[in-house]
Amino acid sequence: MERLRDLADEWLSVPTDKGANAGLKVASLVAGMVAGADSIDDMALLRHGGMGRIFKACYAPSTLGSFLRSFTFGHVRQLDATASRFLVNLAGRAPLIPTSAGGYTFVDVDDTIIEVHGYAKQGSGYGYSGVRGLNALLATVSTPDSAPVIVAQRLRKGSAGSPRGAKRLVADAMATVVRVRGAGPSGPVLVRADSAFYGYSTVAAAAKAGAAVSVTVRMDPAVKKAIAGIAQDAWTPIKYTDAVYDETSKRWISSAEVAETEFTAFSSRKQSERVTGRLVVRRIPELNPQAGAGQRTLFDTHRHHAFFTTGTMDTVAADKTHRGHAVIEQVNADLKDSALAHLPSGVFTANAAWLVLAVMAFNLTRAAATAAGNALAKARTGTIRRKLISVPARIASSARKIRLHLPAGWPWETAWTDLSALALKPPAKAPA
Repeated sequence: MERLRDLADEWLSVPTDKGANAGLKVASLVAGMVAGADSIDDMALLRHGGMGRIFKACYAPSTLGSFLRSFTFGHVRQLDATASRFLVNLAGRAPLIPTSAGGYTFVDVDDTIIEVHGYAKQGSGYGYSGVRGLNALLATVSTPDSAPVIVAQRLRKGSAGSPRGAKRLVADAMATVVRVRGAGPSGPVLVRADSAFYGYSTVAAAAKAGAAVSVTVRMDPAVKKAIAGIAQDAWTPIKYTDAVYDETSKRWISSAEVAETEFTAFSSRKQSERVTGRLVVRRIPELNPQAGAGQRTLFDTHRHHAFFTTGTMDTVAADKTHRGHAVIEQVNADLKDSALAHLPSGVFTANAAWLVLAVMAFNLTRAAATAAGNALAKARTGTIRRKLISVPARIASSARKIRLHLPAGWPWETAWTDLSALALKPPAKAPA
């Protein structure tokens, strides 16, 4: 946390009348969120019990609330820069994003509505979900062997459309991914998103950063025409719900099938802005609930789900990989089950800063679990907090040193010891 304090002091320029000791206050807010705080009042847990003997500068919740309310949009962007560099430092200590020469690194983009109540929340409104709230746009990075961490975030008003600001977010996310990877071995990057982000600006931002894309498409006339042109013998069964593997033919017997066709996206734009790739289509039989038992339809009809990709994987692998985009929904749920259970202020910029702090707390918790061993590397925040963070300990003094006596026969003793040893190592030099 000392490294986070230094980063915040370096990058934040909050006015000194309300932002004195900005680094300590940022570190306090993140520490409170890691410990389970989901509102300003909950920051009082930093002053609970023996916390004052172990940590210094435990601020009152009212002081931290005033600090957040002093933020402007520029200060929130400075906090974004702090969060990016903080993640780079965490990745230098724990293998958050294992890199390899062959496999893909996945960057997932999605937005979620954080519900609020009352009209006092600046920017709150009704969006596509019909729920009054504020809209959080997130980008995560993961690999097949690692759990996702958040590389970019943005809070928007509740009525904002999903793709608003996605171009800038993708650019920021890719810049952070490059910094996290450093000079180590790396493979290709695949940006995944749902149909709300199927637009030229988002796809172009990913391509400019050197990433391939896998984005669900809307069923417009051009897509329907491309699907209609796929030959009947081009469809391949895939492992899907209730699929059965046939040992004789060495293939999956499934009602779901995939096929692909060449496709040029954004053909209505000028020639230089058209993007060529593949349209991968999954089709599922359309059931007729009104048909009687044993009564078959005259001909088969299907529901089609298509996505546009510029990746190089084969059809079946591309479909399976694209469905993995759902992992970001787990991140959304995890955040709402911890620090983002509430947006605590009526001031929009304070809530925007709270989102960035919640992301830093999420990434710090993930790094702690990864450093503690494989058993918790992919656990949810609540599980990590219960097993590694919210642990009762007895404080004792010996030879002018404070000692923590942890529970006897504790099953997570080895994991906690490994984490403690890593945390107490001298901090690495901060990135420029």
